[in-house]
Amino acid sequence: MGTLAGVLTATLAGCGIEPTDVIDAGEPATGVRAPGKPPADVQLFFYGPDGLHPATRPAKEPLDPQDAINLLVQGPNHAERMRGLSSVVPKFPGPLTATSGPGRVAITLPVNAKLVDPASLNQLVCTAANARVPGDKPPGQVTVTLVGDGVRVGPMVCGGNNAFPLVQPTPTGANDSAGAGG
Repeated sequence: MGTLAGVLTATLAGCGIEPTDVIDAGEPATGVRAPGKPPADVQLFFYGPDGLHPATRPAKEPLDPQDAINLLVQGPNHAERMRGLSSVVPKFPGPLTATSGPGRVAITLPVNAKLVDPASLNQLVCTAANARVPGDKPPGQVTVTLVGDGVRVGPMVCGGNNAFPLVQPTPTGANDSAGAGG
């Protein structure tokens, strides 16, 4: 067994590749983050042939909901379009403003919030929930509310690439006797 190890060592060491010096050839490598540092990628949600999909774009630092929404309304980039992704978010008559607090985002629209179609709502809610939101909650627990012309839609959460109304459980026994007839 010792002879085999010696033969393998000699064979591998003699492969003919000479060591080289460090060569200065451009920008340093990127894409490797420091240990314990969260990824800075931003996820924007676009539609493909089979529904809503996240499109991950590299970023120098995590983006807040406002920056993510700004990218979303610009639509998919060339590479995303080549993958068959598109946006259904309409061109609004003014800017969208996203404000965030611990575990929540409010998106103010320049139109009545109830006029936003469900497909656009999915894109907006899921993109905002997957941005950097204070409170360190996972995206599926971040609540997003749309507000426009004094009308509120939400709060909603993004789950399974769709926006759902946040349903609060009712306390057990609160209305146990309601509807029970005799």
